Amino acid sequence: MTTNVILASGSPRRRNLLRAADISFEVVESGVEELCGQGEEPGDYALRLASDKALAVSSRYPDALVIGADTIVYCEGELLEKPSSPDDARRMLEKLSANVHVVITAFAIARGGAILEREPVRSRVTFRPLTSGEIADYIASGEPFDKAGAYGIQGHAASFIAHVDTERDNVMGLPTARVVAALRRHGYTG
Repeated sequence: MTTNVILASGSPRRRNLLRAADISFEVVESGVEELCGQGEEPGDYALRLASDKALAVSSRYPDALVIGADTIVYCEGELLEKPSSPDDARRMLEKLSANVHVVITAFAIARGGAILEREPVRSRVTFRPLTSGEIADYIASGEPFDKAGAYGIQGHAASFIAHVDTERDNVMGLPTARVVAALRRHGYTG
């Protein structure tokens, strides 16, 4: 018998990464509000949100292995969440231009309302210099608005990236190999 897997996320990028890894899963969004606590460190924030998402869904589906995940972008001491407006997206992209930033994707695996395993995975990403025209065109595409840091490595912004020091899937929103290994350690055989 195969253990059921639930992804506690509405992210199409996470769904695509799990499908590409041949994981059979369902999607149940957690409904967890994403708010950083006062003085909360970026890695702790991402790990807390991933855990909260996994636990919220696991309490409703106690027999399933539930994957919670959260991705944050951190640059020069500032947490860059999903942009609230075109001006906010422009500000973020200008900050990332010709700069190095950190992407942290944390994941948590839960079953029966308890966390079985969790880990924050860090990537250092270097952007090449961007022109104001490139930034304006990217914002006009609409792509930045549902992504931390106002960009997606798998989309048009792939050309903005000069270097990534880890697997690109972590920057996309899920360190797939680590998640799959964790699922297998906890009984997934699909």
